[in-house]
Amino acid sequence: MPDGETSAARAAATQTAGRFGQGFLTDAWYLAALSGDLKPDQLRRVEMLGEPVMLGRARGGTLVALRDVCPHRAAPLSAGRFHRDAAGVETVQCPYHGWRFGADGACAAIPSLTAGQAMDVSRIQVRRYPVAERQGLVFVWMGSTPASQPDAPPPVFPGVVGGRPKLVDRVVFAAHIDQVVVGLMDPAHGPYVHRQWWWRTAGSEHDKQKRFEPREAGFAMVRHKPSKNSRAYGLLGGQPLTEIVFQLPGLRWEHVTVGKRQVLSLTCLTPIDDARTQVTQIAWSDHPAFVLLKPLIAAWSRTFLRQDGDMVQLQNQGLKSDPALLWIDDADRQAKWYQALKREWTASRREGRPFVNPVEPATLRWRS
Repeated sequence: MPDGETSAARAAATQTAGRFGQGFLTDAWYLAALSGDLKPDQLRRVEMLGEPVMLGRARGGTLVALRDVCPHRAAPLSAGRFHRDAAGVETVQCPYHGWRFGADGACAAIPSLTAGQAMDVSRIQVRRYPVAERQGLVFVWMGSTPASQPDAPPPVFPGVVGGRPKLVDRVVFAAHIDQVVVGLMDPAHGPYVHRQWWWRTAGSEHDKQKRFEPREAGFAMVRHKPSKNSRAYGLLGGQPLTEIVFQLPGLRWEHVTVGKRQVLSLTCLTPIDDARTQVTQIAWSDHPAFVLLKPLIAAWSRTFLRQDGDMVQLQNQGLKSDPALLWIDDADRQAKWYQALKREWTASRREGRPFVNPVEPATLRWRS
């Protein structure tokens, strides 16, 4: 949000964020990049929650995240470069007039000033975003105000094994993050959207029953044997067990164990703006299948994600008329939980109190 935004405007934006299909959750970590995307001495631009963000890694390895707008003449800082002075201090230099900014967002130098021109350049500020790197992922804290600071580090995911990710896929869905979340969590669309010989076939639907429990800022389908009509699990051999977790603001991961072997499939949703969501799919594994069958597994993963994206595009045709959406139990309970989690997240921040997870343990049943 702009640095000069009033408290009333911020409160209104926070209230909107709790409504389905509107606004964004703030005071939260969002995936901005993979570690390998940020090479030393390079800058790049990303859009997150409708805001332009400059990401960079200095030659010394320090990560920098600033609002990608120079306060002088609005040039994008990401089009500039890192500048190192005689003392070895690295700053980001604007490409237009060379104004330089530190990792804290404070202006460090204005080259056009001459001797005797009194000006406290350090009072000029660009918004700084807290940034953190762990498990090969770069997260940016999108605060409700420029002054807000993280109250916890980014999440740590189980099953990040086998070295670098075995698969990375990125797709931009033409939808608000809320529609993408409930679409990816939906348990009943598989037989219709993902029908292919290697996953589901016509007539393979059957009744399912899964246990769920609350987790940190989210919920989990507790560890269980995968459904027998999900054929791809057969590639792993043995007796796979899987657990699927969702966590605000838009993280979903499936952790599969087969004896001592592990597979982690992580999906991170990052809103670009109201109508576009970056979907990043990442998989780690120490299972031999991800070496022997990597091209095949990668192709299947890409197909899955794009099928979901295509369905979102079709859904947009109906959403243009702003219909009232029907949510049923038990197949849509996860979508209901997501909406309740969003409302509680925004309410807890607005009221300055701890977050209380509204999800209660339940066994859900559906046919797919």
